[in-house]
Amino acid sequence: MTNPFKGRTGLDRVMRATGYSLAGLKTAYCGESAFRQEAWIAAFLLPAAFWLGRSWVEVAMLVGSVMLVMIVELLNSGIEAAIDRVSFELHDLSKRAKDLASAAVFLSLMLCAAIWLAAAWNRFAT
Repeated sequence: MTNPFKGRTGLDRVMRATGYSLAGLKTAYCGESAFRQEAWIAAFLLPAAFWLGRSWVEVAMLVGSVMLVMIVELLNSGIEAAIDRVSFELHDLSKRAKDLASAAVFLSLMLCAAIWLAAAWNRFAT
């Protein structure tokens, strides 16, 4: 049995996928305070990356680290939504999944901070 929604091809598929992606970003921004906070921080950091970075590699690392945080936050929100869809009941596996997703966000934030601190050190301390 084939999925009737998988038959889209070409420009129709691209347009629908783009619409779903934009709807996801809107949902995250309007419904997830952590994503909204990260989006506002990104609005400041992304332009700052072009000033702080001394080479295109540094700029790419700075921009990439900020985008990575937002990507991981979106995945975390998706995992939380899926678990909440199944049940609001407290369960060890639900807690484990949510804690692991939260840890991924934490690690991405630590990586982002380390990259930005290293770039700042490189720019101002040397």
